[in-house]
Amino acid sequence: MLAWFLSLFRRGRRAEAAPIREEDAYARSYGERSGEIVSIARVEPKPIPRRTGDMTGELVRRAFEARLNARGKAAT
Repeated sequence: MLAWFLSLFRRGRRAEAAPIREEDAYARSYGERSGEIVSIARVEPKPIPRRTGDMTGELVRRAFEARLNARGKAAT
């Protein structure tokens, strides 16, 4: 019984892995190479439409205050 228990904690010598060639490592990581040539084209994102001119800082502040006041009234 003691031998079995001690065998759980003994570390056996691990055999070192044999070195592999670069081609084998690439094939394991990325798959086989193909003759296909891939071109990547950059796609520009569409601009986000923004409202300009009519929304000043003061108008934004007033709209924010109005929403705060309306939220306070709805809660009571």
